[in-house]
Formats: sequence, C-alpha cells, structure tokens
Amino acid sequence: MVVRRHVHYTGRVQGVGFRYAAVGLARGRGVSGWVRNLADGRVEIVVEGQETAVLGFLGALRDRMGAYIRKAEERDEPATGEFEAFDVAYDWG
Repeated sequence: MVVRRHVHYTGRVQGVGFRYAAVGLARGRGVSGWVRNLADGRVEIVVEGQETAVLGFLGALRDRMGAYIRKAEERDEPATGEFEAFDVAYDWG
C-alpha cells in the first residue's frame, strides 16, 4: 500500500547536513517527496512510497541524524503520487 508521511523535525537539524542525508538515504529505497529547511529552524519532510519503504527511510534517517533530532511530529496524509523523485525543496514554508 502506498502511503504518505509528513514530518517536522525539531532540534539542531539545520546546518548539519540533514537535507542531504535525507536525499542520500532516499536513493534506492523507492520513496519520493522532498525535504526542506523552515524559517523557524525546523526541517520538514514529505515522503511517499510503499509503507515498508517509507518506514525504512524514516528509520534510517533517525539512525543517521538522531543525535540532532529533539522531536519529530509525524502525520499520515493521503498519497497523491505527485512526486517523481526525492529531492531538496528550497522554498521557505
């Protein structure tokens, strides 16, 4: 089943390579979406894919960047299939 997860990470998550770690971890996992820095210092991720792929990606990201994450707010949303890849978004939300 294809799922979509929207996550906001709080902590020391900017300036530590978080976005680029996310892009690297997404490669080859069958997930799509984006990651971006927010003006308030958080990092936001929207990721879609098979449920096991999304959970695996988010778990790998926690394993790699967990020392910088103080809090993760996650919510499920309806999958839209709008993304072709997983990349960095550069607009401030």
